[in-house]
Amino acid sequence: MFVKKNKSSSTATLMVLLMLPFQMILSQSETSSDFRKTVITRDFLSEGVATGDLNKDGQMDIIAGYYWFEAPSWKRHEMAPSRIFDPRKEYSESFLNLGMDINLDGWDDVVIIDFPGKMGFWFENTKNKPGPWPKHIIADSMGISNESPGFVDIDGDGRIDILCGDLEKKQIVWLQAPLKPGEIEWKRHALSYENVAGTNQFSHGIGLGDLDADGLDDVVVTDGWFKGTSDLKSGNWEFHEADLGEPCSHMQVLDVNHDGKNDVVSASAHRLGVWWHEQLEGQNFTTHLITNTTAQTHSSIMADLNGDGRSDYITGKRFLAHNGNDAGDGDTPYLFWIEFTTEAPYFVEHPIDSNSGAGLNIAIADMNKDGMPDIIIANKNGIFLFENQIQK
Repeated sequence: MFVKKNKSSSTATLMVLLMLPFQMILSQSETSSDFRKTVITRDFLSEGVATGDLNKDGQMDIIAGYYWFEAPSWKRHEMAPSRIFDPRKEYSESFLNLGMDINLDGWDDVVIIDFPGKMGFWFENTKNKPGPWPKHIIADSMGISNESPGFVDIDGDGRIDILCGDLEKKQIVWLQAPLKPGEIEWKRHALSYENVAGTNQFSHGIGLGDLDADGLDDVVVTDGWFKGTSDLKSGNWEFHEADLGEPCSHMQVLDVNHDGKNDVVSASAHRLGVWWHEQLEGQNFTTHLITNTTAQTHSSIMADLNGDGRSDYITGKRFLAHNGNDAGDGDTPYLFWIEFTTEAPYFVEHPIDSNSGAGLNIAIADMNKDGMPDIIIANKNGIFLFENQIQK
């Protein structure tokens, strides 16, 4: 049900085209001509993925779990002992990844979010020296409860933080990366009270954005939202119950229908559907289906793929999410993006690929330095780079 946007088409024609099967639109190739696909490996190493210039040669490398792939040859390197996993029998030891200079020494390091409920950790770059990378625990061994923690800048200092639930205290928190050169400790800061919604082990769905238009970011979960304050360490953000859909992946906050009120976009983590939850008066919400093309869209990210100044929504199927034990687990592993438009129905779907899918997080980076954001994927189907060739 994907179609390329035709600016001269009427809304009625567009709606008909949106109902066409995905297979009919991508009948000539498994990859859209808008992207150049590179298969880095078909090995299952990680469902997290990230980028960073790990060897300081001026080129962006690809990170997948305990491995990194050196650009431009994509030679494989190991940060710590690991192995190839069996996608039909086991999970990897790496669910989400992030590349950033954590200890501010000028070298990119690697964050690993492990199985839900376990502690996060990071590997310290050895600066091109041989041997395993030193491993550091994040936030005093706090268990990260939910399946889709957010990599976001909570305090606006330009540094990426981790938005998540504390497994033990059932509390919405953010983990702050070190702020001074040489520091290695992340700091835990509470936003909500203890024992709140969206913080159980395997909780699905969390996001950050200004829902009530007061100029301050709020935290959204599927059961509602926590009203943000200027105090990012208070632990007293009040919860407002709302129906923001079923268990999902990363939740995105944006004004879909241009009515001045921010809405929430989410995608089903293990079932079927991508939706936008329209904000009505009084912070009530009604849900609209965007697509039911594929199930288990267990990650999402926003990026301006087509250069029109508006952020687009990228997601895809988590192939063999539960090792082939769910209905549709092994169906076609689609990867696609949704363009948000100014006229109803306010979105157009576009295919990227039908033999990759997505994992538990998606990375965006300008890998080839052409000024366009590219897409990097890691999952049970392998590791992939999609270079953006969309014509502006």
